[in-house]
Amino acid sequence: MTLSSKMYVSSLSLLLLLSNTSMMNMKSSMFVSAFAPSMISNHHSLLRRPTSIFHHPVNHMMTSSSSSTTTLSSFRASSSTLFSTMTSTEEGTPASTSEYDYDFVVIGGGSGGVRASRIAAGHGAKTLLLETQLMHGAPNYSAIGGTCVNVGCVPKKLMVFASRYPSAISEAAGYGWKGATEGSFSWDDFMEAKDAEITRLNNVYSKFVLGNAGVEVKEGRGSLDGPNKVIVTTSDGNTETVTAKNILIAVGGWPHKPSIPGIEHTITSNEIFYLKEQPKRMVVVGGGFIALEFASIMDGLGTDVTLMYRGDLFLRGFDMDMRTHLKEEMIRNTNIDVQFNTNPKEIVQNDDGSLTVITEDGAQVTCDQVLYATGRKGKIDNLNLESAGIKTENSFIPVDNYSKTNVDNIYAVGDITDRIALTPVALMEGHSLADTLFGNMDRPV
Repeated sequence: MTLSSKMYVSSLSLLLLLSNTSMMNMKSSMFVSAFAPSMISNHHSLLRRPTSIFHHPVNHMMTSSSSSTTTLSSFRASSSTLFSTMTSTEEGTPASTSEYDYDFVVIGGGSGGVRASRIAAGHGAKTLLLETQLMHGAPNYSAIGGTCVNVGCVPKKLMVFASRYPSAISEAAGYGWKGATEGSFSWDDFMEAKDAEITRLNNVYSKFVLGNAGVEVKEGRGSLDGPNKVIVTTSDGNTETVTAKNILIAVGGWPHKPSIPGIEHTITSNEIFYLKEQPKRMVVVGGGFIALEFASIMDGLGTDVTLMYRGDLFLRGFDMDMRTHLKEEMIRNTNIDVQFNTNPKEIVQNDDGSLTVITEDGAQVTCDQVLYATGRKGKIDNLNLESAGIKTENSFIPVDNYSKTNVDNIYAVGDITDRIALTPVALMEGHSLADTLFGNMDRPV
């Protein structure tokens, strides 16, 4: 496979964003920069310098999707004078409400929750952020920083870079580099370096982004007890109740898998980042960009990949020319076995630990892992939304243009709202909400 084709396939998220007309107004420059050569060079030393390879996540977290200049200015202030005066309020901002324990309680420490809590604290609001775990890994996977940092954009991007090396090296001789060989890929070394990087980012969020902003962070699961109370349950089962004038639900989404026999043997985009061994053979089920990305990544790392999609052509809803071209590229320039109009009906675990995927037409594919990338749902379970009378639609929380639910003081941002499930969108939603609630601004989204 040529390097240009490999970069095309592995940079799928960027292409999808730029080609989808419904997303053209998003801050696509943030995605462009993620794949720019200057950014790519920051990652090339992953296995040599695991604690310093990823310089731009902090910038990514700090850059507002609504006003980069304003947000970067507030970021600079956060490291100098702004947060040294958090006990006093700026002119025109509301003072802390003593009737409640907090002005603002945020349930969920992902992109939207972190941004909203940091900006709210900057406006003088007494803010508490709750996250089920502060460090990445099982059982919740999406720790402080959210899906993007822990089991999404960041580690997936590192895997993309790792998967590009074989094709880059294969072209080296054509550019004058003699004797270059692929060598061998160490899954263990990569995962160790990846884990160190995500751990670093978890600490950046907790201690720098939020801690320096004056946001109180607690490790625990938040659930509602009426419109102004939140029950905090820690991992050891202890509970406490806090009161809040305003509550934000920003718990994000979770991979969805269909109910078929043997589905418990499969993994998702959560577990793939914590596999102990690289699978020699993998079946990826799905036709969205997550499925295509992981199929391309694992193919680049040397895994024998079969991609199954139930429809005629993947990436439904995106530009047809791009969909067709990507299909041609994947068939011609990868080793992926692309199977359209194919849907598994059962997953069988064999005596040797391998898995056999049985499709609806009776075909069988034996592999070491089956990854399902068949959509995501909102994480509304265990939130006790009914105690406050919050309406839901399927597994999501509908909101208005100000991110307000049907309950006046309870809000929701990010993937839980089923608007546009993208990190810069969640950042913009959280920032706008905090400005509206505590900064005397009118910022609908």
